[in-house]
Amino acid sequence: MSDTNKLTKFLLLPKLKLVGFDHRHNTKSLIFTCETTTESSWCPHCGLECFKVHDKRTVSILDAPHLDKTKVLKIIKKRYRCCGCKKVHTETIAGIKKNARISERMQRHILFSCNHFANLKGVQRHTRVGSKTLYKRHYDQLELEWRKRKNDPWPKTVGIDEHSFCRNKKFGHKEFATIIVDYNNKRVKELVPGRVSGQVQAALRYIPGRSNVKNVVMDLSNTYRSFAKNFFPNANIIADKFHVLRLLNTALNKYRKQITGHKKGMRIRKFLLMNSKKMDYFIKREFEKWLLDYPELREIYYAKETLHKLYRCKGRKWARKVFIKLTDNLALSKLKELKSLRKTLMAWSDEILNYFENRITNARTEGYNNVCKQLQKRNLFMLKFWLREQDSNLRPSGYEPDELPDCSIPR
Repeated sequence: MSDTNKLTKFLLLPKLKLVGFDHRHNTKSLIFTCETTTESSWCPHCGLECFKVHDKRTVSILDAPHLDKTKVLKIIKKRYRCCGCKKVHTETIAGIKKNARISERMQRHILFSCNHFANLKGVQRHTRVGSKTLYKRHYDQLELEWRKRKNDPWPKTVGIDEHSFCRNKKFGHKEFATIIVDYNNKRVKELVPGRVSGQVQAALRYIPGRSNVKNVVMDLSNTYRSFAKNFFPNANIIADKFHVLRLLNTALNKYRKQITGHKKGMRIRKFLLMNSKKMDYFIKREFEKWLLDYPELREIYYAKETLHKLYRCKGRKWARKVFIKLTDNLALSKLKELKSLRKTLMAWSDEILNYFENRITNARTEGYNNVCKQLQKRNLFMLKFWLREQDSNLRPSGYEPDELPDCSIPR
């Protein structure tokens, strides 16, 4: 194959021959004029092979950008007259759907751009297509991707978490969705509306292979625990390490505020929530001396340190011994926060100890959840910025800039 044919095959679609080329600098467009190399076509009405050319038509097809420039294929298509039914039809070209004005390659590029750009406005500027076309082609490609993965069985390990995405307009409460993450393939498996066990089961029933799931990681949610027990019969439920370690953070801050006030930037707050293994020896010694004056705070602090000691154990056998000793000590406490902690630990004892068999956390699920929240904040900021621009165009003379609405990102 000659170099010209190789270049033509790379730039054009199959069975197309380059006829002319034009580079428009003002619009940054590359226009390739080409024609088909086929000499016959199959009649879509009667199925006969047609050789008689009735006439020719030129169509413009938008292809994937080349070197950051818009690429347009002007294709001279033949129209054949069938010898059997005497009807006229236009030949089809591989890589272009019937009546479409963009190529399949361009549709895949739109999906790639939507996955890598922060918002669809940036995709629109990059691809130079209209918003209506962009949305339609994007969701068409998402539908194809969903069909490919529709019959994918459940993986060995999944993570479950909730995600709040909007407020109910009628009652004002938050609307939640359930995110399911595939740990083996490192991607989001499914996102379903609601967090009620029956509602989630109905939405996920189409996915085969529920018996394949061996590990389900989640936070301390009774709703998701009941869902996992009913939906994944062969799975071990694992309570997330982070959510267990932070059970006493609220109590520590409560007693700390009674002593030091509500300032979050104080070093005492940092030392209370920090793992003592990461603390400097001399700082730790002075901090423990300070705790001697506050027995209630000291008792809660050492209970938190015992939780950290629990997660430093290697193997379920040693973790179970530390866990029993911890719950026995909590039973002797008179503080309601520690009694509540013991009740929670006893209710989730199996799920907490399951962590020490394979040490899987829910970090990947929380990461995807955080990405969703950042996208929501960014889109909210862009909406407020647009409203500010609209307001500035309509505001009367003498309107001060200080009166413009706040467009800062919510925290």
